[in-house]
Amino acid sequence: MPDSSEQPTITFLDANTIGEVPNDDLLRELGNYRTYPNTEAAEVVDRLRGSTVAITNKVKIGRAEMDQLPDLKLICVAATGMNNIDLEAAEILGITVKNVAGYSTESVAQLTLTSLFTLAMDLIHLNDAVYDGTYSKSENFSYWRQPFYELGGARFGIIGMGTIGRRVARLAEAYGAEVVYYSTSGKNTDQNYPSLSLNELLTTCEVVSIHAPLNEATNNLLTYQELSSMKKSAYLLNMGRGGIVNEADLARAIDEEMIAGAAVDVFTREPLPEDHPYLRVHRRNRLLLTPHVGWASVEARMTLVAGVAKNIRTFLEKS
Repeated sequence: MPDSSEQPTITFLDANTIGEVPNDDLLRELGNYRTYPNTEAAEVVDRLRGSTVAITNKVKIGRAEMDQLPDLKLICVAATGMNNIDLEAAEILGITVKNVAGYSTESVAQLTLTSLFTLAMDLIHLNDAVYDGTYSKSENFSYWRQPFYELGGARFGIIGMGTIGRRVARLAEAYGAEVVYYSTSGKNTDQNYPSLSLNELLTTCEVVSIHAPLNEATNNLLTYQELSSMKKSAYLLNMGRGGIVNEADLARAIDEEMIAGAAVDVFTREPLPEDHPYLRVHRRNRLLLTPHVGWASVEARMTLVAGVAKNIRTFLEKS
């Protein structure tokens, strides 16, 4: 690494996206560290001017910006996906790009099962029923408005058997579920679970859980046609990317009671637009929405910062 007289400037363009984390000193000790809560597209060049290292979560850095930043040598993406970086331009200009993979596995897997149980057991309503007096007025010692079933013995289908998908599979197994999966690439077919076609998975599973990346193979993977093939008793969980499920079609399927319900943590546009189809669903008890929070446990964010710091340190040591 450079000595103290040659400290690199490290600029985090959208630090608010990862919130406060206890270990951000790992970044501060690497050089002249400066942060901005958020950065608009027009501000990128000015804020990165003179920086050796750029850190970004969602802010886009393209060829136009790179051409104006001769000091920029490393772009660290504080996430797994790198679609906000012009990778081809970076390669041409000799700028290294690094991401952090696998940091949120436990966090996303935890939300996946939590969302399923919250939805399937109608927990939000039951909590409200206790507080609003509905339970107090009940003639019986127990109260529910819809039946719920145990996960044991149910067929649990996973779309995208990567690191997160495999972790979710193990958790589902712990509850006694029968795990099957669909490989969106058609290549990942050597897992310890039966590999099914998409149609067979959708038509036979009580739970369908999405943990795939968004790409040409998965964009609009589930439309009204696919949703209509699912069992009426099935639950759909989308913890992958918003564009994998056609959002208007899912809203329609929910209101038509085509499936038992869905839990969604990711959206095509984030934050969610006020006129989004999900927000017009009539049967809200069948659609559980969370604001892209699956990745964001404290432990996951600390692992993310440690991964970014490691990428910077490794790069500087080789420079």
